[in-house]
Amino acid sequence: MSLVRSAGLQQFRRTVEQLGGDADALARRAGLPAGALDTDELLVPDSAIATVLELAADALGRPDLGLRVGSAQELGLLGPLSVAIQHSASVADALECTSRYMFVHARDLQLSLVDDPDGARGVVGIRYAFGHGRRPLPQATDMTLLFVHRAVGDLVGGGYGLRSVDLPHEPAAPRARYEELFGAAVRFGRPAALLRVPSSLLSRPLHGVDGTLRARALDFLSRRAPEPGPAVTARVRVVLDQALGTGSAELADVARVLAVHPRTLQRALAAEGTTFAAVLDEVRRSRARTYLTTTDMPLAQVSDLLGFAEQAVLTRCARRWWGRTPTAVRAAGRSRT
Repeated sequence: MSLVRSAGLQQFRRTVEQLGGDADALARRAGLPAGALDTDELLVPDSAIATVLELAADALGRPDLGLRVGSAQELGLLGPLSVAIQHSASVADALECTSRYMFVHARDLQLSLVDDPDGARGVVGIRYAFGHGRRPLPQATDMTLLFVHRAVGDLVGGGYGLRSVDLPHEPAAPRARYEELFGAAVRFGRPAALLRVPSSLLSRPLHGVDGTLRARALDFLSRRAPEPGPAVTARVRVVLDQALGTGSAELADVARVLAVHPRTLQRALAAEGTTFAAVLDEVRRSRARTYLTTTDMPLAQVSDLLGFAEQAVLTRCARRWWGRTPTAVRAAGRSRT
């Protein structure tokens, strides 16, 4: 399993509900955590995103569902990465930036330039892949590659000479629907998912570029680079803070997000004088105080958002952290206010 930001589901709820479907029921069937459809920042299993798209396409009788969602998504769903992309000097710079920092959005999602599979002169491929040889389900592939196509068009302000589109699966929807949305021939059952584009596209400059904004975005992204280093504790804390309450705040899952072996991560934390359990406990304590002193959230819900199996665990932790019950912590916070 790999974890991705729930931003990948942006526009899913709106699309499903416009078609008369129950987005929340579909999310539950796919095993998505509560709130995954309404926030961009949760870390959720990539398999759950692919599954919910397939479930929705089947339940609604809309084999073009992935295309519908992809046609509604905007580049902004990539957050700070979208700022760095939009303020790159050229299309080539934007693609390089995307390839380098896509881990912020999805660890295993890869966007790269490859030689044209047909060997055509003056043509290159923008290839989308997920993991090591993995092929995501058709709806997720359709959604993502259409999003990439539309993002490239937005960057250059319109058509960019798309030659054709390759997809690794058979058509989920009528071929005419694909060609309507991509504006080019679409070939199915191909070795990889990619856009065949003129190589001259890469040198096209982007307009309205603000170097200061790009520098700030790149600084933010570089500070979230996943390689273990002197600030590995801080990196683990960031991942846990995003993942807490989604059912994925486990050592193995965090190590996977950071692209290291769990034992390597444990050794890196030990070198900084801490442990995974201690960092998780610190994040939970901070989050618990916020929930208890700034919201009226039921204690059972607080417990669930902290990733505890039952409310009694929250009570035991509160006594250990602050020497009082969660109810007492909440009352004290209100008294100070």
